[in-house]
Amino acid sequence: MTPAIVRPRKDGGYEIVAGHRRCHASQRAGVETMPCIVRDMDDDTAIILMVDSNCQREHILPSEKAKAYEMKLEAIRRKAGRPSKENSRQVVGDFESADLVGQASGESGRQVQRFIRLNKLTPELMKMVDDGKLKTTPAVELSYLTPEEQEDFLSYMESEGCTPSLSQAQKLKEASKESVLTPEKIQHIM
Repeated sequence: MTPAIVRPRKDGGYEIVAGHRRCHASQRAGVETMPCIVRDMDDDTAIILMVDSNCQREHILPSEKAKAYEMKLEAIRRKAGRPSKENSRQVVGDFESADLVGQASGESGRQVQRFIRLNKLTPELMKMVDDGKLKTTPAVELSYLTPEEQEDFLSYMESEGCTPSLSQAQKLKEASKESVLTPEKIQHIM
């Protein structure tokens, strides 16, 4: 029903920008051709279009959204150029870049920044977020811990069979800022 979007490759043929899942489904169904729209576009425009189409899926994991938003934010920043010294935040037109990233998916710039922050989690903690075992908001706070502190906290969670509330996660983040977050401090906070 919706054609894929492709762009010409320099060495011939086409690269799918949006429609990878449709292409895979067509191949599985034995369909040899599918409708496509051909567009000339640079790499950053292709990334932005790819992220927008992927974030419209009905079910997208937090880790997928985090990586997609980060890719799109970087592409928007490259297209806009460096911010001036007077304006250290990246602004494109009247919108902050993170707001632009969220527009297509109906999310605020702040929510986009939260998702991007999840990329700082260790793979094990990110998997817990994807599996719904760790809520997103506390996970954002845990992302400020060093990888070693995250590993120590994961060990504590597994041994105690618990997950942090937002308040506990914020206290862990503050304790990490003040000094090294030891297993003893983790236990005291939890």
